[in-house]
Amino acid sequence: MMHPTAYSLPQRVLHWLMALLIFFNLIFSDGMEHWARLMRHGQPVTPDDVGSANIHAYVGIAILVLALCRLALRLVQGAPQPPADEPPILRLVAKATHGLLYFLFFAMPLSGIARYYFGVEAAGFLHGGPMKLALWALIAAHIAGALAHQFLWKSNVLARMTRG
Repeated sequence: MMHPTAYSLPQRVLHWLMALLIFFNLIFSDGMEHWARLMRHGQPVTPDDVGSANIHAYVGIAILVLALCRLALRLVQGAPQPPADEPPILRLVAKATHGLLYFLFFAMPLSGIARYYFGVEAAGFLHGGPMKLALWALIAAHIAGALAHQFLWKSNVLARMTRG
């Protein structure tokens, strides 16, 4: 696999676009949660309820498509090596965090699709419960790691995903 010194422009665009869409769906999930509550209690669902839920679903599908593009680009273009002076334990933490983030980039939309379009209740529970909490925790760890590299270790890790 290639190891460029920075991420390519398409990789950076996909990273930040996915970040925006993921935050949107994490923060504005009320429409989908309201739809799920109505369905769970057998209450009538209005076209507005379906419209609000559809926005969440369509953004999730967009995240899935972008994750596929992002993974393909990573396989073709590679990714920068971790800084040489990064402690081995933190390198392992970073690798695990990135691996779990990539897993959730696929598992979250797929579980949401399973619940919304196919009625799989267990997928909905996993999607809105443990996986959602794990995604928030991993995002926090990812941001903390980037900030630690920038301000504590003064490495170029953050620049590789911003300026290239």
